[in-house]
Formats: sequence, C-alpha cells, structure tokens
Amino acid sequence: MQDKAARLPRTVWALGLVSLFMDASSESIHALLPLFLTTTLGASVAVVGLIDGVAEAVASFAKMVSGYLSDRFGRRKPLVLLGYGLAALSKPLFPLATSATAVFAARFADRIGKGLRGAPRDALVADVTPPELRGRAFGLRQALDTAGAFIGPLAAIALMAAFDDDMRLVFWVAAIPALLAVVCVVVGVEDRAAPEPKAARAPIRIAELKRLPPDFWQVIAVAVVFMLARFSEAFLVLKANAAGLPLALAPLVLVAMNVVYSAGSYPAGAWADRSPAPRLLIAGLACLVAADLVLAWANGIGAAFAGIALWGAHMALTQGLLSKLVAERAPADLRGSAFGVFYLITGVATLVSSVIAGLLWDWRGPGASFFAGALFAAVAALLVLWLGARSRTTR
Repeated sequence: MQDKAARLPRTVWALGLVSLFMDASSESIHALLPLFLTTTLGASVAVVGLIDGVAEAVASFAKMVSGYLSDRFGRRKPLVLLGYGLAALSKPLFPLATSATAVFAARFADRIGKGLRGAPRDALVADVTPPELRGRAFGLRQALDTAGAFIGPLAAIALMAAFDDDMRLVFWVAAIPALLAVVCVVVGVEDRAAPEPKAARAPIRIAELKRLPPDFWQVIAVAVVFMLARFSEAFLVLKANAAGLPLALAPLVLVAMNVVYSAGSYPAGAWADRSPAPRLLIAGLACLVAADLVLAWANGIGAAFAGIALWGAHMALTQGLLSKLVAERAPADLRGSAFGVFYLITGVATLVSSVIAGLLWDWRGPGASFFAGALFAAVAALLVLWLGARSRTTR
C-alpha cells in the first residue's frame, strides 16, 4: 500500500521545507543565545527566561491577530510570507547586539515574524488536507520543522569550531537559510481562499469567540496547564552546560532533543489519526514528567542528555496532536482565529512558566525549575483524565 504521506498536498510539503530552512536558521542562533546572554553579555538566568517568555508571548499575540485576519481576508499566504520575511530580516540584529536589551529587540522582531506566520500556516495546512490525513500532515510539517531544528545546532557546532568560538560570526551565517525559507514560500506555497472572504476588521468579536465549541475550550484548558510545565528550551542548554558540556558543544542539546522530536513527529501524527487523543496526551505528559525528574536529578552530561531526549519525545507526541485538535474543533471559517486564540493563550502560559523557571533557578538552582515543571505536567495529566471521564459520563 502506498504510504499516505505521498498523498499529502504539495503545499504541506512546501510549508515543511520552509519550516526546515527557517528553523535551521533560528535554532543555530537559539542554541547559543542563552550562553551568549549569560557569558558574553553578563545577563542572569532570570533575564534569559524573561526574554524567552516575553518573546513567545508576543509571538502568540501576533498569531491571534494574523489568524483572525487570514479568516477575514480569506487568504493565508500573504501573512505567511510577511511573517517569514520579517523573521529573516531580524536575523542580522543578533550579531549586532551589544546588550541584553538589544537581544530582546532582536527576539521581539523574530517572534513577531513567527506570530504572523504561525496561525495562517497551520490553518492553511488544515485547509488543503483531507480530514483523514490531518494528523499526518501536521506530523510531517512538524517533522521537517524539527529536522531544521537539529540541522541548525549541528551547523552551529561546526561553525563554532571553524570560527574559534566566535558566536557573532555564527549568527551572521545563520541568516542565509532564513532567506532560503522566504524564497520557498514565494515559489512553493499555494494559497486556498476561504469559502466566503469577508472584509477585514479588528479585533475579533466576542460573538465569533462564542461560536468556538466547548470541546475547543477543553483543548485550551489542557494546553494552558501543559505549557506551564513546558518552559523554554533555553533551560535545557543551561542545564547541560552546568552539567559539564563545553560552550562550543552547547548546540548538541538542541540537536539531541530535535533528533528525537523530528523522528517521532510523523509516526505520532499517524497514531493521532487512528487513536483517541487522550491516549497520546497522557503518553506525552508522562514523557515530560520523566524528562523533568531526570533533569532535576542529573549531575552528569549523560543523565542530562537522557532527560533532553525524553523532552524531545514529549514534543513529538503532543505538538502535532494539539494542532490537529484545534483544527478539528473549530468551524472552518474560524480556523485561523482558533489557532490564534490557542497560540495567544498558550503563549501567555509559556511566558509565566519561563519567568517562574528562571526565578526558581536563580533562587534554588536548576532542580527547583525542573521539579516545578514535573508538578505542572502531572496536573495536566490529571486534567486530561478528568475531562475524558467527564466526556464518557455525559454521552
């Protein structure tokens, strides 16, 4: 039997390649950025958490606006192109940064770009893909995205060796794949108009939010608690460095995490197409609890990387699944807005979790940050079980 991946639309493959190039660019920078901030610019770990958290929250707000506008205009590609273009333009700001404030500005611009493209891109994947293949479609796009997320850190390691640990020069080279991503959007992505395009207006109306069904808001509730458990991957880099990983090899953290993440994303998507969502969510949350506990207790590099691999496994099991659930539970004409709401609310939760993790790290060390993450993940698992039991009793 022909693999169902071959039946996925061209636009899904093109968006996957776009994600691969942009993530290769972004992650070659982000793999070094926590150490660039703390060792080169002298920032505290709390500041690292604040910058990452605020950046992701800003991206989430932009996703809500762009998702809504893509519904109103009935077109997705212009906002996708604008988002990737802005992210590419932000890349030169990182090597030019001379303070934590400048890095924050660069991250702000980069995440605005991410926000502008995120919800329209995911809505476009859902628009062009048959419902029975959506788990695979989101899994494939995520797998290619994550392949870029480990190619980037591998390139950063090679460039650090070639450039004698000159992080700024590595940041300059990282701008090249970002430009390739923009080219791929222009030539490879085909738009699909909404059935009834409407005149744009903002902000989104409360009446339209009320059209989002209760089971959509259940997904949001689970995702919020989930994101409180899953703070920025910057803390994984800092933990490995604290466990003895040399500066030049710091990008190996994201390589290890994203190899597992990429390898598992498409199989997890296929699993999501044929199995109940709570089963995958519980499996993913179990991996996150295990990752946090291993990282909390890890004293050596080997143990740290075991926790990092488990972190990648939980991402593979849950990221595409959450996107699939949002797509399934939103009306087609509000799909972009639904993704925007999802990203906004979960982005605020990520901001809170990253700030809490940074403060706990500075106060009690890395163990406190990861123990708190494990606690939130366990609460999220209990919420999934409760909602599942409640759903069965109300049928």
